[in-house]
Amino acid sequence: MHLVQILLPRADNAGKPFAKQEFDRVKEELALRFDGVTAYLRAPAEGVWRQGADEIVIFEVMTHEVDLPDWQRRRSELERRFRQKQVVIRYLPMALV
Repeated sequence: MHLVQILLPRADNAGKPFAKQEFDRVKEELALRFDGVTAYLRAPAEGVWRQGADEIVIFEVMTHEVDLPDWQRRRSELERRFRQKQVVIRYLPMALV
Protein backbone atom coordinates (compact mmCIF):
# COMPACT_ATOMS: atom_id res chain seq x y z
CA MET A 1 0.00 0.00 0.00
CA HIS A 2 1.17 3.54 -0.78
CA LEU A 3 0.14 6.97 0.44
CA VAL A 4 0.19 9.58 -2.32
CA GLN A 5 0.23 13.26 -1.34
CA ILE A 6 -0.43 16.25 -3.57
CA LEU A 7 0.67 19.69 -2.35
CA LEU A 8 -1.11 22.62 -3.99
CA PRO A 9 -0.79 26.36 -3.32
CA ARG A 10 -3.78 28.28 -1.94
CA ALA A 11 -2.99 31.24 -4.24
CA ASP A 12 -1.27 31.91 -7.54
CA ASN A 13 2.15 33.55 -7.83
CA ALA A 14 0.55 37.01 -7.73
CA GLY A 15 -1.15 36.16 -4.41
CA LYS A 16 -4.67 35.78 -5.85
CA PRO A 17 -6.43 32.90 -4.02
CA PHE A 18 -7.72 30.02 -6.10
CA ALA A 19 -11.48 29.49 -6.02
CA LYS A 20 -12.86 26.80 -3.71
CA GLN A 21 -14.27 25.11 -6.81
CA GLU A 22 -10.73 24.41 -8.06
CA PHE A 23 -9.94 22.41 -4.94
CA ASP A 24 -13.36 20.74 -4.96
CA ARG A 25 -12.67 19.60 -8.52
CA VAL A 26 -9.36 17.99 -7.49
CA LYS A 27 -11.08 16.33 -4.53
CA GLU A 28 -13.86 14.91 -6.73
CA GLU A 29 -11.42 13.64 -9.37
CA LEU A 30 -9.34 11.82 -6.77
CA ALA A 31 -12.36 10.40 -4.96
CA LEU A 32 -13.70 8.96 -8.21
CA ARG A 33 -10.37 7.46 -9.23
CA PHE A 34 -9.25 6.11 -5.83
CA ASP A 35 -12.57 5.50 -4.03
CA GLY A 36 -11.67 8.11 -1.43
CA VAL A 37 -9.50 11.10 -0.66
CA THR A 38 -8.48 13.09 2.39
CA ALA A 39 -8.25 16.82 1.75
CA TYR A 40 -6.62 19.19 4.23
CA LEU A 41 -8.26 22.42 3.10
CA ARG A 42 -9.34 24.39 6.16
CA ALA A 43 -6.06 24.60 8.04
CA PRO A 44 -3.51 25.09 5.29
CA ALA A 45 0.10 24.20 5.88
CA GLU A 46 2.83 26.70 5.19
CA GLY A 47 5.57 25.92 2.70
CA VAL A 48 8.73 28.00 3.02
CA TRP A 49 11.33 28.25 0.26
CA ARG A 50 14.26 30.52 -0.45
CA GLN A 51 11.99 32.57 -2.72
CA GLY A 52 9.30 33.04 -0.05
CA ALA A 53 6.41 31.25 1.59
CA ASP A 54 3.08 29.85 0.45
CA GLU A 55 0.03 28.46 2.13
CA ILE A 56 -0.63 25.01 0.74
CA VAL A 57 -3.38 22.43 0.89
CA ILE A 58 -2.71 18.70 0.88
CA PHE A 59 -4.66 15.89 -0.75
CA GLU A 60 -3.96 12.26 0.19
CA VAL A 61 -5.05 9.00 -1.38
CA MET A 62 -4.12 5.39 -0.62
CA THR A 63 -3.43 2.98 -3.43
CA HIS A 64 -2.01 -0.50 -3.85
CA GLU A 65 -0.06 0.38 -7.00
CA VAL A 66 1.56 3.64 -8.05
CA ASP A 67 1.03 4.24 -11.77
CA LEU A 68 3.86 6.72 -12.40
CA PRO A 69 2.82 7.72 -15.96
CA ASP A 70 -0.69 8.49 -14.68
CA TRP A 71 0.68 10.56 -11.79
CA GLN A 72 3.06 12.41 -14.12
CA ARG A 73 0.15 13.24 -16.42
CA ARG A 74 -1.93 14.32 -13.42
CA ARG A 75 0.93 16.51 -12.14
CA SER A 76 1.28 18.23 -15.53
CA GLU A 77 -2.45 18.91 -15.59
CA LEU A 78 -2.38 20.37 -12.06
CA GLU A 79 0.62 22.55 -12.94
CA ARG A 80 -1.37 23.93 -15.87
CA ARG A 81 -4.58 24.45 -13.89
CA PHE A 82 -2.84 26.04 -10.89
CA ARG A 83 -0.33 27.98 -13.01
CA GLN A 84 2.72 26.50 -11.28
CA LYS A 85 6.20 25.66 -12.52
CA GLN A 86 6.09 22.53 -10.38
CA VAL A 87 3.47 20.79 -8.27
CA VAL A 88 4.79 18.36 -5.68
CA ILE A 89 3.29 14.88 -5.73
CA ARG A 90 5.02 12.34 -3.55
CA TYR A 91 4.33 8.80 -2.47
CA LEU A 92 5.38 6.75 0.51
CA PRO A 93 5.06 3.05 1.30
CA MET A 94 2.63 2.50 4.15
CA ALA A 95 0.84 -0.19 6.09
CA LEU A 96 -2.46 -0.02 7.91
CA VAL A 97 -2.31 -0.76 11.63
